[in-house]
Amino acid sequence: MKTVFLFVDGLGLGGENPSTNPCLGPGIRVLSVFDTGERINPVLYGGVCVATDACLGVDGIPQSATGQSTVFTGVNGAGLLGFHLKGFPNDPLRQVLKENSILRRLRDAGHRPVFLNAYRPLFFKLKEKTRWRLSSTTVANLAAGLPFRTIDDLRARTALYHDFTNRLLIAHGFDVPVFQPDEAARILAAALEHHDFVLYEYFLTDRAGHTRDWTKAHPILLHLDRFVETVLGAVDLSETLVLLSSDHGNIEDLGTSDHTRNPVPTFLWGKHARSLAGTITSIADVTPAVLNAFGMDPTP
Repeated sequence: MKTVFLFVDGLGLGGENPSTNPCLGPGIRVLSVFDTGERINPVLYGGVCVATDACLGVDGIPQSATGQSTVFTGVNGAGLLGFHLKGFPNDPLRQVLKENSILRRLRDAGHRPVFLNAYRPLFFKLKEKTRWRLSSTTVANLAAGLPFRTIDDLRARTALYHDFTNRLLIAHGFDVPVFQPDEAARILAAALEHHDFVLYEYFLTDRAGHTRDWTKAHPILLHLDRFVETVLGAVDLSETLVLLSSDHGNIEDLGTSDHTRNPVPTFLWGKHARSLAGTITSIADVTPAVLNAFGMDPTP
């Protein structure tokens, strides 16, 4: 069993109007989805898209700390706190991640997970206490005791930056190559040679959504769409599950600069995709679905 988990921050299911929903803009193929009112819809490459609740039974607008902690553990972080928390996890959410991180669960079961995102040198200069206070993915990887990928790994094409083109790194003075979306996708697919679970986090979608600028949001989605489509063509979907999900809506509604209460899309392609789709109702079901795919007990 092989699984690719593409976590895309701030991607919801918006309306059917491309002037406010750049997911429906020209050139976008795989991610060209909107809220049809149906829970499960077919998509390209034989996949399905599940309209997935990100509100988690809690009033207010979904946020990153609670949403991401929920996605990566299967524990309802917003329900635990009683509210949606912005930014990075607090102490209760960190504890949930320490105990239930999908990376830790898989590693403890003898699988070979990897968090493919490369970190800049500054991260490795931080005290360990400070690292534990960063993003949900960082805490999840720390909890699993797995190594963090470096800029040298990126140059060796065994890691990807959160901007998989590397243009942001180059703008900050790093001597790294520019990756086209299809090249970056092949780097990700190649990681399956040595790992059976590959996690990659992309959050330029959330940043673009906050700008309310269609000319910024649409190119980001075009690059991401090409990246995802190349991943799907580069892996063996008869033996591999490819899953893409999010923590909350944002970029799909440029009528607001805030997050949205829209459902998020959970895309599933390949092995077990259709059977697992039926088990997903909220973002708290994403990690259990992956664990089920590996034949593991999904109970936190």
